[in-house]
Amino acid sequence: MRFKIAKKMNYAKLGALVYIMWGVLHIQVSQLVFQLGDSLNAGMIQGRIYQDAFNLMFFALFAIIIAVTMNWRNSRLGYWLNLVVISAADIGFIVYVLLPGYIPLVPGALGPILWLVAVALSTLGIIGAKPKNI
Repeated sequence: MRFKIAKKMNYAKLGALVYIMWGVLHIQVSQLVFQLGDSLNAGMIQGRIYQDAFNLMFFALFAIIIAVTMNWRNSRLGYWLNLVVISAADIGFIVYVLLPGYIPLVPGALGPILWLVAVALSTLGIIGAKPKNI
């Protein structure tokens, strides 16, 4: 029994590490999107690009903070927070950017792949374990 609990915690910690990797990737992407905004003329399009850069940075920091403070400890709340918020971020990217082909699959699929791996590992950690509520 003790081995099963340790194994679940290892899955949770691996999931947290992958969420952190997802966050670091998106911090870098946020900086690139901000630079794209700098290359545009002032106006609505530039403002929307800056907003996208801000949103990417928010999602990245959110994923990292939840991973470090909650997913690492196999928190049920942390599991749901990162699952819902990061899923919303990546599903929008997949539907509106990746599938239409505005960015190539390589490197564009890296974020969604990290997301799916993080979700899978976190789910393995949370199923059947006695996760902390916080």
